Amino acid sequence: MNQPCHLCDKRKAERFCPAVGAKICAVCCGTEREVTLDCPSDCPWLIAARRYEEKHPRSLPPREIFFPEVDVPRDFVLEHEEAMGRLMAFVGQFASANPVLRDSECLDALKALAETRRTLQSGIYYERPPAMPLARALYAELTKFVGDLRQSLPASRDLQSLKDSQIFPLLVFLVRLAGLSMNGRPRSRAFLDYLRQQFAAPASAPSGNARASTNTSPGNAPRIIIP
Repeated sequence: MNQPCHLCDKRKAERFCPAVGAKICAVCCGTEREVTLDCPSDCPWLIAARRYEEKHPRSLPPREIFFPEVDVPRDFVLEHEEAMGRLMAFVGQFASANPVLRDSECLDALKALAETRRTLQSGIYYERPPAMPLARALYAELTKFVGDLRQSLPASRDLQSLKDSQIFPLLVFLVRLAGLSMNGRPRSRAFLDYLRQQFAAPASAPSGNARASTNTSPGNAPRIIIP
């Protein structure tokens, strides 16, 4: 007897969905994935879909290019690769400690912090933290982390040379990378899973009330792949 899809109850159930704990059809899997379903990162169907998306990357429409007036040269990012790697590792560690965090919430936190750093350049301190609790928690942790970034490794030439005015374009680059890595689905964690995979979290990762460790030697700093 053919088992009907757990979601639509019409088409034949062909694949097991760990998000619902039952078999669903391929159509519902494709249309509801990361839309109405909180897909676990190790779902084989989700992994296969992301591999396909990696081979067919989407182009960002002009309205999704954040801070379009800000120029972030490739050489600038490479010059401050260690600082950027630490930022990305911190976000990845926060995501590991808070697995329900979504790409959209991460993007909200990054955009809010970038806006705050932009106002600082004009001599005015103005901030508008995100409304969602986890996004607000990430924003708060990142704010403190960025403030301590240059003091995190006194022996590092890169961090010593990093100026406050240069933190803003680094955040802009990270915002754009997040936007490029996201697949547009409301429950997506594609960008956060990328960070978790690229930057292995230490034994003690940051939660909503704890900050990430920055005790990584300069020689072992994460490598940045610029799209």
